[in-house]
Amino acid sequence: MSLAEPTGTYERTDIAFRTDDGITLRGWHFLPASAELAPQPLIIMHHGFSAVKEGYPEHFFEEYFAAAGFGVLTYDPRSLGESGGRIRQEIDPFLQVSDFRDAISFALTLPGVDPQRVGVWSASYGGGTAIQALAMDRRVHCLISTVPFLSGGAIWNMLPAEIRQNMLRLFETDRAQRAAGQAPQTVAIASEDPARTPCILPTKKSWEWCMRVAAVAPNWKNEVTVRSLESQFGFEPMAYVSRITPKSLLLIGAENDDLIPIALTREAFERAPCPEKDLVVFPCGHYSCYDDYFFQTAEASLGWFDKHLRLAV
Repeated sequence: MSLAEPTGTYERTDIAFRTDDGITLRGWHFLPASAELAPQPLIIMHHGFSAVKEGYPEHFFEEYFAAAGFGVLTYDPRSLGESGGRIRQEIDPFLQVSDFRDAISFALTLPGVDPQRVGVWSASYGGGTAIQALAMDRRVHCLISTVPFLSGGAIWNMLPAEIRQNMLRLFETDRAQRAAGQAPQTVAIASEDPARTPCILPTKKSWEWCMRVAAVAPNWKNEVTVRSLESQFGFEPMAYVSRITPKSLLLIGAENDDLIPIALTREAFERAPCPEKDLVVFPCGHYSCYDDYFFQTAEASLGWFDKHLRLAV
């Protein structure tokens, strides 16, 4: 246990809410014991690409924040885990943005919540989702985004021309098959040998991380639809950074990130108009923010929430 690790008590309950288009999303609400005395600040979580609520194997940020006295809401995105969705394992960033705003609406109905002290903690793909969702939403007062996904176009342009052409053919074939009434094609998220099994996250660390997730999260699956990959390259949260409304913003980056270039995170920080903002960069890779640097990430996040959410008026 870290010397700074919170030790407060809390209760976790299952929750469910409906999106604007009628999909049921399922998750957890962590209610700290202190909420019995007075309404407490609430943190809404959104994790990375394909992640489900059980998916952080060594430590849970949700539990860390709840033990520190914050209410926490986390849920499985549509079509993943226990949540509903028309096409399973399909990740549509634009629907996730809409769903996240519905999650904020639901969060404000939860017991023990102070509606004037609502914050968001997000990571990787979910970091981009939160940034875009909060472009015009004044209900959230504090945002933390860790190694955020910021530009599908930038990542597309980093790919070799041959790979881009192969992907375009794959996308066209999948759309033709869907139009003919066939099932959507799928692709692996990570692979032990990307040369043999093409995947979305073709790094050794991605495979190791995903296998650790699979060991503790039986609802997580190592596949998504091909359209999920296609949609990723059209997702541009960076275009919304200059419009985000939270009063305070903390960006956490990884200097040696091999999935999301740290230069994009630094650019987002410069563009963000928040009156109070900070950028913390750890000397590590993408996934290390969740394990080797878990406590550094969690403590930086908790310090930001303490300053800008717990004490907010």
